[in-house]
This record gives sequence, C-alpha cells and structure tokens, in this order.
Amino acid sequence: GAVVDVINLVSVESRLPVGLYDLANIQGDIVFRAGRAGETYKGIGKYDLNLEGLPVFCDAAGPHGSPTSDSERTMVTPATKRIAAILVGFGGSDGLDRWCQRMTTLLQQYAQGHAIESKVVA
Repeated sequence: GAVVDVINLVSVESRLPVGLYDLANIQGDIVFRAGRAGETYKGIGKYDLNLEGLPVFCDAAGPHGSPTSDSERTMVTPATKRIAAILVGFGGSDGLDRWCQRMTTLLQQYAQGHAIESKVVA
C-alpha cells in the first residue's frame, strides 16, 4: 500500500533503513538492542532469521524488526490503522529531523496520514 511505498521512498532517498510496524501488534515499549543467542523471527516473505548479534527492535513479546528485515508479526497490512516508522541513523542524528519531516509530508499527501508525531532519540 501507500504507507509501505512512502517508507521505501524515504529509505531510498535518505539511504537509511526504516522499520515499519503495525502498532496494534506491538506489546509495550519498543527497545533497540543486540539480538540474543537463540532469538529468531519469521521475516516478511522469508524464513526464520537468526538475530544473534544483530541490531533489533523488540517489544514485550520479543524481537520484531531490524534495519535489514522486519517480522511478519508486526508487518503493516491493509487493515493497519496506526504505525510506527523508525529511521535508523547509524552515523548519528544529523539530518534525521529532515527525513522525519519528509516522511510526514508524504504520509499526509499519499496515505491519509494524520496525528503524526516524530522525535529524534539519540
């Protein structure tokens, strides 16, 4: 859908990975950490990914995303109403405000986005 297209466009333009998650399937807070031994998830359209040592996004139910591949558990579908889109700036926070604004503009213009909040977390 349009949301996925917007996120992919911002990722290509910014050259930054963007995680996209359906908030209805997120349990508790999202944290960013290294994957632990034995942790896996089914990637979107893929097999179970070995997450050990990889940077991953996790919630109370476990890992659900990474800068390279997100999980089926939290993927956006046509039924999705609320999303979290996370830009990952491994080189620091320079420019992230600009890319958040670009994403906001595109989501409003092409994906009926409203009540959009953004923040840069270092």
